[in-house]
Amino acid sequence: MALRKLPIGIQDFPSMREDGYLYVDKTALVYKLVSEGRIYFLSRPRRFGKSLLLSTLGAYFDGRKELFTGLAIEKLESDWIEYPVLRLDLNAEKYESVGALQSILNRHLESWESKFPGGHVDRSLAERFIGVIERAYLQTGRRVVVLIDEYDKPLLGVLDSPELLKEYKNTLKAFYGVLKSADAWLKFAFITGVTKFGQVSVFSDLNQPTDLSLDAASADLCGITEQELLANFAPELEALAIKQKLSPDECLVKVRNMYNGYKFHQEGPSVFNPFSTLNLLRSKEFKDYWFQTGTPTFLVELLKKSDTDLREVDGVEIPASAFSDYKTDPDRPLPVIYQSGYLTIQDYDPVLRFYKLGFPNDEVRYGFLSFLLPSYTPQQSDKGGFHIGKFSQELRAGDVEAFLTRMISFFEGIPYDLNTKTERHYQVVFYLIFSLLGQYIRSEVKSAKGRADAVVWTQDNIFVFEFKLNGTAEEALAQIDAKGYCVPFKVDGRTVVKVGVEFDKTTRNIGRWLVG
Repeated sequence: MALRKLPIGIQDFPSMREDGYLYVDKTALVYKLVSEGRIYFLSRPRRFGKSLLLSTLGAYFDGRKELFTGLAIEKLESDWIEYPVLRLDLNAEKYESVGALQSILNRHLESWESKFPGGHVDRSLAERFIGVIERAYLQTGRRVVVLIDEYDKPLLGVLDSPELLKEYKNTLKAFYGVLKSADAWLKFAFITGVTKFGQVSVFSDLNQPTDLSLDAASADLCGITEQELLANFAPELEALAIKQKLSPDECLVKVRNMYNGYKFHQEGPSVFNPFSTLNLLRSKEFKDYWFQTGTPTFLVELLKKSDTDLREVDGVEIPASAFSDYKTDPDRPLPVIYQSGYLTIQDYDPVLRFYKLGFPNDEVRYGFLSFLLPSYTPQQSDKGGFHIGKFSQELRAGDVEAFLTRMISFFEGIPYDLNTKTERHYQVVFYLIFSLLGQYIRSEVKSAKGRADAVVWTQDNIFVFEFKLNGTAEEALAQIDAKGYCVPFKVDGRTVVKVGVEFDKTTRNIGRWLVG
């Protein structure tokens, strides 16, 4: 099979089309947007195609009909009018000082002012911005298109610096607020970001943009649906299956489990992470491509500062209002964790107006939990991974004694100051260990009443664990029997092994255990 060019990291639509990269055609959705509205906002996780979408919009408003040959929009658009387009990309700066934000805004303004001269450079950034928009309109005779990519990147980078965050908000509030004053000169505006900051003028001073973030018709505007995957990448999927020695169906299931699962509307299609999927099709190896490109440090800090129970994150329910009035409140980290791509919509209750959120796929689930592990134990991520792998080996071999002995060593490594925690802390550590086991063998941690604390399936055995904090191993085994935790597995055919474990808060470690 001749190699086809996969657009990994390609965010420029003209380059993609001119250089012969594969393109998943989203132009019918693009045409719908430009035909039905004027000012839009879209929140999507990083590396999810937002920049490519803006580049596509830019090429459309540049009137570059030749780039759209063979695409859906070619049959929908007949005029192909060129408009003045102002593009603002805030993604390329680290924003570690007040001057960093001012510098990047000034560079864009200087570029626009060279195209539409006549302004006063000694005025404020906001005054120069509205001056450019007005002159672009007057000098071309056509209304202006404004495309803002990653509007919130400066804010996300300084969440742990209150003074700098306040300064950036004030600067951006004035700058973005220009779009309201310039309404008469605007043809179209599209703003993208990861989060929705309520205090920034995009959502307060500006005439409210149409928010596509939870819009059913735009749920697949970014990302790759399964239909698009099969239609556009059939040769690559076939090669992947051969390399992995899987049947086509087995291969597709594995790709789904690793990279699919993102839903941006409860009734919308599920989409694959485009960055991870394209990297998979290129390398033909299942890896954590998206997660490794940016660790969620600020999200972990939000979780640690809040009262959120980590064990309830996968399947948590939050009101729909939490998305519309989000203000980066440390006590409410879940909306931004969702918007950042680490949780997704699993269900929606239209009566109560509650969303149920959960991990979208295995790449995110295990990557996120592995990243959290050092926050609850002294284990570094690589050392923690070694322990988890050994844990799975011992259970696959049916060696409960070795498994629990290793867990004793694990807890012994936790320093005294970290180990004087609440009961929940110990429960979270157990949750992390058993959840991370799921990378290697099927493992479930208690998620409802009437279930054991943890159940692990191996080829030959099903292990049913019950942990008693300041209780006895005998009490733990008795609870397994009394509650009927093993009943669902009686017809499985594998040997069911009951494990009752006592955890002593005085010694801050596992004590005795009994196997039944």
